[in-house]
Amino acid sequence: MATRAQPGPLRRAGSAGTVTLATGGAASTEGRGRPGSLQDETLGVASVPSQWRGVRGIRGETKSCQTASIATVEASAQARKHTDAQVQTEAPVPVGVVPVSRHDTPRLAAFLRRVEAMVIRELNKNWQSHAFDSFEVNWTEQQQTVSCLHTLGYPPAQGQGLHVTSISWNSTGSVVACAYGRLDDGDWSTLKSFVCTWNLDRRGLNPRQPSVVVEVPSAVMCLAFHPTQPSHIAGGLYSGEVLVWDMSRPEDALLWRTGLTDDTHTDPVYQVVWLPEPRHSHRFQVLSVATDGKVLLWQGVGTGQLQLIEGFALVVQQLPRSAKLKKPPRGETEVGVTAVAFSSFDPSLFILGTEGGFPLKCSLAAEEAALTRMPHSVPLRAPAQFTFSPHGGPVYSVSCSPFHRNLFLSAGTDGHVHLYSMLQAQPLTSLQLSHKYLFAVRWSPVRPLVFAAASGEGDVQLFDLQKSSQKPIVSIKQTQDESPVYCLEFNNQQTQLLAAGDAKGTVKVWQLSTEFTEQRPRETEVLDQLAAEVAT
Repeated sequence: MATRAQPGPLRRAGSAGTVTLATGGAASTEGRGRPGSLQDETLGVASVPSQWRGVRGIRGETKSCQTASIATVEASAQARKHTDAQVQTEAPVPVGVVPVSRHDTPRLAAFLRRVEAMVIRELNKNWQSHAFDSFEVNWTEQQQTVSCLHTLGYPPAQGQGLHVTSISWNSTGSVVACAYGRLDDGDWSTLKSFVCTWNLDRRGLNPRQPSVVVEVPSAVMCLAFHPTQPSHIAGGLYSGEVLVWDMSRPEDALLWRTGLTDDTHTDPVYQVVWLPEPRHSHRFQVLSVATDGKVLLWQGVGTGQLQLIEGFALVVQQLPRSAKLKKPPRGETEVGVTAVAFSSFDPSLFILGTEGGFPLKCSLAAEEAALTRMPHSVPLRAPAQFTFSPHGGPVYSVSCSPFHRNLFLSAGTDGHVHLYSMLQAQPLTSLQLSHKYLFAVRWSPVRPLVFAAASGEGDVQLFDLQKSSQKPIVSIKQTQDESPVYCLEFNNQQTQLLAAGDAKGTVKVWQLSTEFTEQRPRETEVLDQLAAEVAT
């Protein structure tokens, strides 16, 4: 039950503006301003029907979906033929064993006693035989001819008329590097040049596009890869600087440099060599030689600089008296150095080739101070110990035998290769290979009696002293127009490869025939006999 109060109408009363409230429809009997009494009233229940359900019912929709009918197939298979087979091994047949009693023991013992001395004698002869010394089984296919595998070049360098001045193989034997510069007359100190490398094992090798190219502000005269770091390479410049590059970062390849200081060479650097530190064989230093007569040893430091740690100088007054030298012009005393080679048996012993044409035997252990005029940060010493008979012109290349401690080769502008023993001044033999200059000579790393020479007539000549001591076994035509071949290097890892660079700016990689890569019996003995000969 609900109750509510029903309000009456509001009216104005008199001028005073008061309002009289009436309830229940009757006038109030109370005094003015007093409210009337309230009464309860019962009302019906109000209901409001929902419109939402009706609207939703009107809008409702009924939908259905059905996938496409699925096709089904029933199939059966049955083999057409079948075969049954059985296998049974044969019953084992007992092997008859001859009773011990059936052997003629006395006759067998007598035979063994009779032949014992002869068998022991033959076994001793075989044990003392050298017939198979240095023999190694080679399962590779025999190569009967020398063939050209690759012809490499860098067109921008060739377009400038630059020569390939130096070649080097990296420690893995898969990458060959070449330096571009000039070896003929002229001032090339401001000529921009290049160092280029090719990875011969890389798939899709482009012979006209090197794997890495480094621009150098001066002509590069020589290169040498690090003995153990495949990407590090040292170079000597025409300006006298020595640089080391890391070819694994071509955008910023320069690792160390000497800079132009009082310690730097003042003439072109003709050769650089990596040497192990005396107390740390896994760490290496760079040795450089130049025509200013200095032999300098450098150590890389963290600031990107090559620091001079040892030095040597060649002056005429301190050369051994066995040298028949002309009087130096204009009071000059320096002896220009053009080549260097270290002994494989004594790490302190090395041979220098000079502009005067005479090879010098030198030592890193020399203590005599050099008589030099220019100051250096370290005292320079005089390394020369022995002077050999000279060529008819400057010596451009020397090479120490990897198989004999006393033998080395030299090549010069007189077109001759001299074979020297370190124990005597006169050469053991002298071979005229060219009527022009000889720019490089190298011993084979695997054949004790084989060496190669690069001539000014465009040839690479291969010698085998076991077959002939006077003429080459093979003469390879590197250039068709007889342009000079300036450099060559055997590959110490892939010994069948030989690289040579020429005046056309081309590097050719030659694959040697088997006769130049497989050592023959008694070859080292023949080399010993050759070294024991006395020069006449």
